[in-house]
Amino acid sequence: MTNSWEQQRDWMVAQQLKARGISDPAVLEAFRSVPRHLFVPRRFRANSYQDGPLPIAQGQTISQPYMVAVMLQLARIDSSSRVLEIGTGSGYQTALLCCMTPLVFSVERLAELAESAAETLQTLGLEHARIRVGDGTLGWPEEAPFDAILVSAGGLQAPPPLLDQLTIGGRLVIPLQRGDCQLLFVITRTPSGYEEACKDACSFVPLIGTHGWQQS
Repeated sequence: MTNSWEQQRDWMVAQQLKARGISDPAVLEAFRSVPRHLFVPRRFRANSYQDGPLPIAQGQTISQPYMVAVMLQLARIDSSSRVLEIGTGSGYQTALLCCMTPLVFSVERLAELAESAAETLQTLGLEHARIRVGDGTLGWPEEAPFDAILVSAGGLQAPPPLLDQLTIGGRLVIPLQRGDCQLLFVITRTPSGYEEACKDACSFVPLIGTHGWQQS
């Protein structure tokens, strides 16, 4: 490795994020601060700051940095936001969220991933994230409502429990299957219902659960 991890993070922010339209200062600072390589299996660490997904345990992935940044920017998170993440995975996005707000809740269906993510977050001093193992399509009703919900897996439709757990003005950022491709949607709860906006094409692992794809 010719450059330090910090230099590689700075390069990632400049070339992969800012150069492609990510402008939220809190998002950019979170990406500068969080060591993505610590969330990547050792055999892939040399590629930690390249702009692409990487395999992690249990057949899952750590998402492309740019796509994570897009989702965080669309969620419009500030330091008072109460945020629910569906799909803890490696814990990388959880760590980014922890840099943006102290009120982070995350649901992971695979216990091995939840435990590994919690250990890495503790190592980084980000213990304030609350993680639990469960069906993410059901949300976390005891801690609702949320100002933002981010779903790191692609579903068939927006799970009704997640819509119900949004505050008025709250935003659900979720990849949804449309024909042969996935598209990123932002669904905002209004006093009279929900407003839906379609954003970028994307590619995520399937959202498994009661209100997602059924596990075979």
